[in-house]
Amino acid sequence: MTRRMTRRQMLAASAASLGYLYTAPAFSAAKIQGANGKVYFAGIGIKGKGDSDIDNAAECTKIFGGEIVAICDIDEGRLNEKANQKGLYDRNPKKAKFPEEEFFSKAKKFTDFRKIFDDSSLLKTIDAFTVSTPDHTHTIPSVLAMRAGKHVYCQKPLTHDVAEALLMRDEAKKNKVCTQMGNQGTAANGLRRAAELLRAGELGDVTEVHVWTNRPIWPQGPGSRKEPQPAPENLSWDLWLGPAPERPYAPGYHPFAWRGFWDFGTGALGDMACHTLNMPYMALALKDPTSIEATTSGHDRDAYPKWSIITFQYPANDKRPPVKLVWYDGGKVPSPDLLAGAKPSGSGALIVGKKGSLYAPGDYAENGITMLGGAEKPKVEWVHSPGHFTEWVDAIKGGKPARSNFQDYSGGLTETVLLGNLAVYAADKPNEAAKVEWDAKTMTVKGRTDLDPIIKSPYRKGYEI
Repeated sequence: MTRRMTRRQMLAASAASLGYLYTAPAFSAAKIQGANGKVYFAGIGIKGKGDSDIDNAAECTKIFGGEIVAICDIDEGRLNEKANQKGLYDRNPKKAKFPEEEFFSKAKKFTDFRKIFDDSSLLKTIDAFTVSTPDHTHTIPSVLAMRAGKHVYCQKPLTHDVAEALLMRDEAKKNKVCTQMGNQGTAANGLRRAAELLRAGELGDVTEVHVWTNRPIWPQGPGSRKEPQPAPENLSWDLWLGPAPERPYAPGYHPFAWRGFWDFGTGALGDMACHTLNMPYMALALKDPTSIEATTSGHDRDAYPKWSIITFQYPANDKRPPVKLVWYDGGKVPSPDLLAGAKPSGSGALIVGKKGSLYAPGDYAENGITMLGGAEKPKVEWVHSPGHFTEWVDAIKGGKPARSNFQDYSGGLTETVLLGNLAVYAADKPNEAAKVEWDAKTMTVKGRTDLDPIIKSPYRKGYEI
């Protein structure tokens, strides 16, 4: 894959509208026919968020038949723990389901996901993959799976960089597989209703969007890298690095604080914007900004800054005028004046129109919405979801595409989110704004070839796709 990908190649995969009510056919090269069709799953990354993802897959096998046939994790301790697990817990042992059932004991175990794709006899039995690894290793197993005709559920953010988001979108369409990104709020009634309220036009022309988060909740900022130590015996450190540049193991990367490092994670923006920006993105089709400007606490280009404020400028489209989007993290929030004097919640979204504003506290508009400035709540209709993971399995079994599928939705959402990190990378000096101008047709930043590795991260030898 070249560092600079043409827009023409990738836009071929996203011709479908971002409109919420859609009628596109379900694409699948390996459709599981019928309501009672069995689905055979493999899980790559089976702890952290992967724990619930592969458990959701296991519950589907209980309902429809099928099996968990392979599990993979670079931590052998976690891998063995999962293989020996009885029951499903939904992250809460007090709510155990099928407490004596062994869903994973027969699954073939791997520490290197590439070996799954080398095992042709096993691969033939797999219908679908869950991919729940650190951000920098989302794309390679997902692409390998799609090229093998397998369906993919991948955690958010879909990819580590912008070019990968476009590649994932392209591969999903080309291989006609069913996909879903793990931004579960997309299926939530509160988020869907809020998006339809915006589309109803009660705010008039929307001019500004403000979105904020309480992240990061992990160490971040200059000097975050700790002194090297020998890797734990149960951890295959070189496999954990995957396509990223070599570096010695140090405490904190695994299993959580990797999010704060440029080589592995996508910072607070990448971690949470696929959730908190999701509602305005769904309503307003916030794609292809012409410029992005960031101010940060400063960073060393090894770890992300402790805080950032990022301003995106989106041109008008056929349904709305130009829109300014402002993202806040690390304790930064919008002015209380924008919220009619109310204290901003820990995370949330505010949409400002010419007739009033809509305030949605929380990451998924799950805490209700408040109309400000005289705006009313019109009655709207929205499509209820059977559940985020269930949408994906329904698509595999012959239903319509899952809402956050790669080609029509989550590829574009991830692209828009990760474009913000181009400006963050440029804004390495404390409190000194940096602005980049984005050319969506050529996939380049005007006059800034130094940002090419952030648009497309180079892969280490052995991980080329």
